[in-house]
Amino acid sequence: MPTLTSNLLKCKFLLNVSKSYAAPYCRSGREIKHQADVYMKEGDIEKAYILYIRCITIYLEKFETHPEYNTLSLEQKEYIKVTLREILPIVEGLKPKLLEKFRLENERKKRELKQLELQRIEKLKQEEKRRKKEEEDKKLLAMTIKTPPIPAKSFADLDDIKFKRQTPAPSAPEYIPTFNDSKAQTSKDIIKVPSVDRSTKPASLTSGDRLRDIIVPERLMQNFLWLAQSNTSQNIETCGILAGKLERNRLVITHFLIPKQTGSPDSCTTHNEEDIFDFQDQHNLITVGWIHTHPTQTAFLSSVDLHTHCAYQLMMAEAIAIVCAPKYNDTGFFHLTPEHGLNFIANCRENGFHPHPSDPPLFTVAKHFKIDPCGSIESVDLRKK
Repeated sequence: MPTLTSNLLKCKFLLNVSKSYAAPYCRSGREIKHQADVYMKEGDIEKAYILYIRCITIYLEKFETHPEYNTLSLEQKEYIKVTLREILPIVEGLKPKLLEKFRLENERKKRELKQLELQRIEKLKQEEKRRKKEEEDKKLLAMTIKTPPIPAKSFADLDDIKFKRQTPAPSAPEYIPTFNDSKAQTSKDIIKVPSVDRSTKPASLTSGDRLRDIIVPERLMQNFLWLAQSNTSQNIETCGILAGKLERNRLVITHFLIPKQTGSPDSCTTHNEEDIFDFQDQHNLITVGWIHTHPTQTAFLSSVDLHTHCAYQLMMAEAIAIVCAPKYNDTGFFHLTPEHGLNFIANCRENGFHPHPSDPPLFTVAKHFKIDPCGSIESVDLRKK
């Protein structure tokens, strides 16, 4: 059991707070805690435990020595203290429950394996019984169809034939069992081993769980392009924040927020980000990614886009970047390759537009999103605030 505990705690080392993003990572801790609360309400204590640990890692370990910790506001520092006081007891309470859950899971797996072994042994016994019966049937068949030799009579005995009553030869049996009949008779004895569906087995808390699905309302892109039209007509990029809720282990986009910003043909810079955070806090929304336009280019991620998206994906592995290219009637859904692109961009110190190696690829088309043709979406244009 101690090994399980240590494995559970390993997940906290997956986080590394950038020295340039103290405030955004403080915000990410708030969103991680919110997701953990949702999992707790839904009864998924494993995922809740992992996210609470991540939140503690950010607030208790990473920020203690962070060079920009003192730049946080008093309100942010107080929130961190209150949050830690709230979730530390929760984590301590979840640990024994998880260990008991794992113990029961291990016992269940042992029982399943034992049952499978018993079924395997029984199947072998039945097969051996069938084989022996087939051999006996073969021997019986061979004895039945074999005709006994008739002894030759001497000429001297011929005269006696008419005076002797000859015993009639045994008649042939009305039914001779065949090999196929014995098979048909014994095939019922073979036991089929039931297959065990392991897809419902809980994933390892320390292994790379698959990305949660992101549900994207179909109207999102259309509504965003409509609000960005004035900028698009002037060849100016527009960007927005994708926000939503965690529901049954899915990230459902319910809002997109357009903050105050300045743009150019190939870039966009946001301002007054606290307006975004205030709105998200009021509506219990978490950040799922971002969306922006390429007024005259195709849908892809530029070097600047890669660095922008890196911050989102470091805070949430599922975060996606939606790129709308209205000139080409094209929309792309991208994310950094987790095995290479994410770490590469996180360690890149270049600013502005600059070249990156393309092999292996730094980003790819996301596969963990689903378009919901009936999903509702709310647009929030903070530029008018």
